[in-house]
Amino acid sequence: MNDADRALLGELRRRLLQLHKTLIDWQRAEYEQEHGRLQTTQLMNAIFNDPAFAWLRSMSGLIVRIDETLEAKDPDTASESGPLVAQARQLVAPEAGSAYAQRYHAALQELPDVVLAHHDLVTLLRLQRPSSNA
Repeated sequence: MNDADRALLGELRRRLLQLHKTLIDWQRAEYEQEHGRLQTTQLMNAIFNDPAFAWLRSMSGLIVRIDETLEAKDPDTASESGPLVAQARQLVAPEAGSAYAQRYHAALQELPDVVLAHHDLVTLLRLQRPSSNA
């Protein structure tokens, strides 16, 4: 992986984490209204296992894949940034009607912090391919 790809993935990771945290906090608040306050270990269990958090797992997985790529010691095993950037584009412009799209768009309507984080991520992605829609 070249330095430009490494820098891009680092910035993509940073912006995804910001958006991800905001979305988890939002989902957690909703979840706690129904199930009561969660301790940290209970929250982690819910994030990994509860259907209420399932829509966030694609973003969680992408962040993990970026981490693995950035940590790869062997340059031959480190994938290029292209497929990871493509996955990020799908997350900020999800297929209409999917469970992820419904929740993501609801968060965009309710939370200014999600709008700002979304904007930051879309801006980065557009810099990589200015003619794209995402």
